[in-house]
Amino acid sequence: MSLSDPIGDMIARIKNALLRNHKKVSLPSSNFKVKIADILKSEGFIKDYKIETDDKKPTLSVDLKYYSGNPVISTFERVSKPGRRIFSSADSLPKINGGLGIAIVSTPKGVMTDIEARKQKVGGEIICKVF
Repeated sequence: MSLSDPIGDMIARIKNALLRNHKKVSLPSSNFKVKIADILKSEGFIKDYKIETDDKKPTLSVDLKYYSGNPVISTFERVSKPGRRIFSSADSLPKINGGLGIAIVSTPKGVMTDIEARKQKVGGEIICKVF
C-alpha cells in the first residue's frame, strides 16, 4: 500500500492514539519519520521510540507521554502538505504559541526545530507544528 502523504499518516496515527490514551503506536518506518520522532523525544513530547524489523519492513514504535492523565502533545498538525508546500526563511519562521511549542523544519542541513534553524540561520520547509 502506497501513501501519498506518509508524514500526514504518522501525525494522524499519533493524534488518534493520544485521543484513545494508548501507551504505544506503531507505524511504517522511514528515515524522515525517525528524525521527526527523535526531535519529539529530545523536546520531551514522547517518551521513546524504537525501530523494529519484523520480516522485511521496518516498523517505528512510538511510546507516548502523558502528564497526570492528559497527553503531553495537545496540538500536532501538518503545515506543509504534498499539494501545497510551505517554505520559510530563517527570519520568518513562525513561533508556535509564543515559543512554547515547536515547528519541525526540513532544511538543507537536516531536519530540526524552528529554534535550531533560527540559530543556524537556515530556512526550509515547515513540516508540522507541535504544542
